[in-house]
Amino acid sequence: MFSREKTPPPAAQPDAPRVMGERLWGGQLRVAWEAFCRLPALGKWPVRQVLLKQLYFTGIESAATIGLVGFLVGLIVITELNNLVGGNEAVTNKVMIWVVVRELAPLIAAIVMVGRSSSAFASELSTMVINGEVKSLRCMGISPLSYLIMPRVLGMMLAGIALAFYCQIVAVGTGWVVTALRHNILLRDEVFSFFETISYHEIAATVLKSAIFGALVAIVSAYHGLRSKTAMTEVPQAVSQAVIRSLLAVFMADGVITVLMY
Repeated sequence: MFSREKTPPPAAQPDAPRVMGERLWGGQLRVAWEAFCRLPALGKWPVRQVLLKQLYFTGIESAATIGLVGFLVGLIVITELNNLVGGNEAVTNKVMIWVVVRELAPLIAAIVMVGRSSSAFASELSTMVINGEVKSLRCMGISPLSYLIMPRVLGMMLAGIALAFYCQIVAVGTGWVVTALRHNILLRDEVFSFFETISYHEIAATVLKSAIFGALVAIVSAYHGLRSKTAMTEVPQAVSQAVIRSLLAVFMADGVITVLMY
């Protein structure tokens, strides 16, 4: 009689979503590290030119949208506050700082950057990969990370800080004007009371949030734009993934920073 040979159990296969997640986060962290390691390349004029163009596209061309959204946010928030607490300056200033300065302004700036810059950045890089332009840069001895990625990451960080600050000014200024008109309060008194209430810690946290949001949007977009592609039909997929994951990264970072700093 022949004994039946026992076959070894099949090796456990790694969980596909987990492996994809590890590759995703690992790839994005690598892009971030490689980009910041190439900051000395800013000494070259072509790299600075890319930085200036990114600042213009992400910052200056978004100013009108940010201004309009900031005005509407300030109008809505201050109207609800006036209906709730009347002309109480102390409560109004605290809520405006908590809601507008801390949270809404950095998030609005990040969302506008995702809508404008993330999709454009991922689409541009994806097209360059498919057309072989990124490979041509490497053949010429030009690092794509130094020329294409690093100045855009830095530009979106700086633009994020500027846009968030601009949104804060417009939203809070709208609140001051509406409160002064509705409750006959001197605008000067509102301004002095606001700056007496806000702290340097809150300003620093806002700047940190805005810079991190800008960097995350750029890094996620760069990662999805640089991934290997073979056909133009993959460009919309890369753009969609860049936008969705940029938004997810921004909101996750916002939650972590808020918990740690407040």
